[in-house]
Amino acid sequence: MASPMSNPVQAIGAKEQQELNQPRWPFYLVLLSLLFEFGRPQEVVSALGAIPFPTMIDALIFVAVLGSGKMNFANTQTKLWFPLLALMTIHVPIAVNNYWAFMTWKGMILLFSLYLGIIIFVNSWARIQTLMTIWLGVHMVLAIMGIMHGGRGVGGWLGDENDLCMEMNVVVPFAFFLFQSATGSKKWIYLTLLGVFVLTAMATLSRGGFLGLASVGLYCWWRSSQKVRSLILVGVVVIFMILFAPERYWDEVRSINDDQTTETGTGAERFYTWGIGFDMFLSNPIIGVGQDNFPWTSAEYEGEARFNTRSFAGRAAHSAYFQLFPELGLVGAFIVGAMLFYNRRDLRMVDRFCKPYTQAGGHGKPGNEELRSAFYYARAMEASLIGYWATSMFVSTLYYPTFWVMMAFIVALRNVTVRDQTQPVMSWSTMVRQPHTQLRGWGHDPVRTRSLFNNPKT
Repeated sequence: MASPMSNPVQAIGAKEQQELNQPRWPFYLVLLSLLFEFGRPQEVVSALGAIPFPTMIDALIFVAVLGSGKMNFANTQTKLWFPLLALMTIHVPIAVNNYWAFMTWKGMILLFSLYLGIIIFVNSWARIQTLMTIWLGVHMVLAIMGIMHGGRGVGGWLGDENDLCMEMNVVVPFAFFLFQSATGSKKWIYLTLLGVFVLTAMATLSRGGFLGLASVGLYCWWRSSQKVRSLILVGVVVIFMILFAPERYWDEVRSINDDQTTETGTGAERFYTWGIGFDMFLSNPIIGVGQDNFPWTSAEYEGEARFNTRSFAGRAAHSAYFQLFPELGLVGAFIVGAMLFYNRRDLRMVDRFCKPYTQAGGHGKPGNEELRSAFYYARAMEASLIGYWATSMFVSTLYYPTFWVMMAFIVALRNVTVRDQTQPVMSWSTMVRQPHTQLRGWGHDPVRTRSLFNNPKT
C-alpha cells in the first residue's frame, strides 16, 4: 500500500481533516487569554478583577496542550524557554525578595502556557487571520481608551503612559504593512488603525516612545518593498502628527536633549539608575540578582551615593536592558538573545518563502493571497520587535507579555506557512540561500498551496 506521504495533496487533506476533528475550545481560550492580557477588562469591570481569570485561562490552556497530544519542542524558541525558566527557578529561593522573584516566575510560567497554546492551536491560516484580527481589535480599543484617558492605559501593566506608548509602537507596523497588502475598503480600515495608534502614542507624551516610534517608521520604510509608496505613507503620518499633536507633545520631544533633562531631570535620573544597574551586573555577571529584584537590591549598589540628595533605592530599572543584564545575568541575556536570533531566522524563512507571491508577474495569483498576506505579517512582526526593543530602552518591560506573545505569533506564522507538512522540514540554511526560482518546487505548487491554506472551517 502506498504511503500517504507519497501523495502530498492527499496527505495535506488528511491533515486538515484531522485538525477539523479537533475541539475548537482551546483556540477560543487562546483568544480569551489575549483579551485579558492586552484588553484587561478586569481593570475596567471591578467584578472581573475579583476572580483571577487570566491565571485560570492560562492554566486551562496548559491542560488543553497536555491533552492535545500535539506538544512538541521542534521549534528552537520553545526549547529556549526551559533554561530561562530554570534560571528563574534557581532565583526564587536565593533572591533578596523571594516573593517578587516567585510572582514573576509564576507569571512567566503562565506566559509559557499561552505561548504553547498559540503555537499549537493556531495551526491554520484561517486561525492566524482570526488571531491577528482579534489582537488588532483589542489594541484598537486600548488606543481609543488611551486617548480618552489623556494618554494613560487601562491599568495593570498597561497603566503607565510609557507602557501604553510601547504597546502602540508594537502595533503600528501591522497597520502600516497590512495597509500595503490590503485592497479596496480594507485599506481604509488599516489606514484608520494607523492613525489611531499614532494618535494614541502622541497622547502619551512619551519621549522614549517618540524615539521608538521614529525607529519603527524608519524600519518600516527600509523593509518595505514599495519604497516610494511607503515614503509617501510615512510622510502622511508625519503630516498627521504635525497637524494633530498638541504643542505639549513637541515640547516634550524638544526637551530630550535639554540640559535640564540630561543633567538634572528625568533623563539624568535614568542615567543614574542605569549606573546602579551596571554596577549590579558587574557584581553578579553570570546569573544576576533574580527576576524583578532590581528595586530590592539597588540600595546595596547605590551605597552612599545620592542623586540631588535623593536615594533611588526601590526604584525600577526603567529599561528592559537594565532588567535583563542585572537581574538574569549573561545566562539570561544569552537565552533572550538566542530567542531574538531564531525569531529573526523564522521571519526570514517566511519572507523568502512568501515573497514570490508579492511580485508582479511572478506568483501573485488570486489563489495565493494567503501567502501574500503572510509576507506582510512577517514584515510587521519584524518591525514590531524593533518597536518593542527600541522603546524598552526607557521602560521596564521585560516581563510584560508583549515580547513573549509576539514570539509565539512568529513561531505560529512560520509553522503554518513554511514548515513542510508532507515531507521533512527544509533546513534554514537551504531556505535562505537558495534563489526563489529553486524554491518553486517546494511548497509553491498552486494545488498544494490551495489545499494547505484554504481551510474554510476552524
